[in-house]
Amino acid sequence: MLPLAERLRPKTLNEYIGQKHLVGEGAILRQMIEHGSLSSFILWGPPGVGKTTLARIIAHQLERPFYTLSAVTSGVKEVREVIEKAKRFATMNSGLFGNQESDIAGRKSEVGRAILFIDEIHRFSKSQQDSLLGAVEDGTITLIGATTENPSFEVITPLLSRCQVYVLKHLEKEDLLELLERAMTKDEYIRSLNIDLRETDSLLRYSGGDARKLLNIIELVTNSGAKIIDNETVTKQLQQNPVAYDKDGELHYDIISAFIKSIRGSDPDAALYWLARMVAAGEDPKFIARRLVISASEDIGLANPNAMLVANACFDTLQKIGWPEGRIPLAMATVYLATSQKSNSAYLAINHALELVEKTGNLPVPLHLRNAPTKLMDELGYGQDYQYAHDFPNHFVKQQFMPDALQGTQLWHAQGSPHEQKMAEWMKFLWGK
Repeated sequence: MLPLAERLRPKTLNEYIGQKHLVGEGAILRQMIEHGSLSSFILWGPPGVGKTTLARIIAHQLERPFYTLSAVTSGVKEVREVIEKAKRFATMNSGLFGNQESDIAGRKSEVGRAILFIDEIHRFSKSQQDSLLGAVEDGTITLIGATTENPSFEVITPLLSRCQVYVLKHLEKEDLLELLERAMTKDEYIRSLNIDLRETDSLLRYSGGDARKLLNIIELVTNSGAKIIDNETVTKQLQQNPVAYDKDGELHYDIISAFIKSIRGSDPDAALYWLARMVAAGEDPKFIARRLVISASEDIGLANPNAMLVANACFDTLQKIGWPEGRIPLAMATVYLATSQKSNSAYLAINHALELVEKTGNLPVPLHLRNAPTKLMDELGYGQDYQYAHDFPNHFVKQQFMPDALQGTQLWHAQGSPHEQKMAEWMKFLWGK
């Protein structure tokens, strides 16, 4: 028997749950489908919100050839094979309308454009993404990509410029309840079990806006033989079956949280353990590397500025050598950050600064700090009395840099590391504070 998520996969837009901003009445994707004119685009959103399902529905309703590739298992060879199939189909199809009026032929030619759906397109290398450019550009294929990562970082600029990006959101509570109702009343197997659904709080909480995860939990609970679904039953079953969480679900966020907190807490052994858990589960290595860069700036900070260099070097090395060797620089950076002295003074300082800006608004820049590119600005006093620091001993001269209303405000405070203490002593020498 197929999994519940597959049995309930919608086949039309009217069955599709959620993402009303894209497929609701008058929304952009619904209009494209209704008009039969589809442009290449990328669906960016968290797991289990309907990216793959939406692509399949579009292909079905437009009656287009539909090819699916996974960036995890496919390469340039597979991409080229699909493009060749799409070209052959387009050539055959174009002959059907060759003698028609040009406007009719133009509309009908849309039918011949195959749809290529690439799941996890962010995992495609640059060369793999390059292999798509020509076919997307000349219309041989209509590309639909799906990604859980920010396309700005993971998709090459030439391909991104040829695709619109549409953002999908976690399902709302009402969407999840509608899906739950459908599972309990429309699925023949679930309905035959005569389950008594009494409470939904745990189901909604553990699913976290992920439709697939919600259905997986329902399936787990019902397969356990439970005749009642309530908060206690759901919690008990999930605790007994931790594998029910996939690497893109709650466990994904729990483990990365434990990983970062172990680094922050200076426990290299625990940090390595959680790193190994992610590696074994097939976590995206670049996701881990990005979190190391964040930790280096947020948790190690000014106590050891070299941590940022190490984390960035880890990220660069990972992209150069790939997997599985990439686990080694990840481990190296993890141990380095975990054993480094810690400071979050920069993190706190920028937060305080943002709070101050929010509170005080757009205070004017002091005249002596302003540029004077025009004669009028010079006459108004822009830039006058500014003192060039390098003309003075120690390359420093006391002058006002804050807005008038904030003079004397201190946002950054040194913490206990030797490096920051030296910085603080230098500031005290210069400013007397």
